[in-house]
Amino acid sequence: MATDAPPPAKGGPEPVTPSTEAFLEVQESAEFGELRRSYRSFAFPLTIAFTTWYLLYVLLSNYAGGFMGAKLFGNINVAFVFGIAQFLTTFLIAWWYSRHAAAKLDPKAEAIKSRMEGGA
Repeated sequence: MATDAPPPAKGGPEPVTPSTEAFLEVQESAEFGELRRSYRSFAFPLTIAFTTWYLLYVLLSNYAGGFMGAKLFGNINVAFVFGIAQFLTTFLIAWWYSRHAAAKLDPKAEAIKSRMEGGA
């Protein structure tokens, strides 16, 4: 059953809504620059590496049929192994990013957020 009532208060004070100037000040701060660098130094190289890996798979599938069709064991060929490896690397990168974000990005972002909402 949907209602138009606001959610109940959580017992704490309402967070302060920062001004536009506060956002601009944080955006220009060294702390925010470090957060952005930490994100970019992780995300950009992995994005480039995975995109290259994916394109290699597609190009090999189109232009190296003999290689991709080579049987490794039973009915398992190189193309199948590379295809499964695409899924595995996707999950590996997601897991790795999750650990990186929890260790490096989230604490910095939370500190900035708390300071802005607290009005400090």
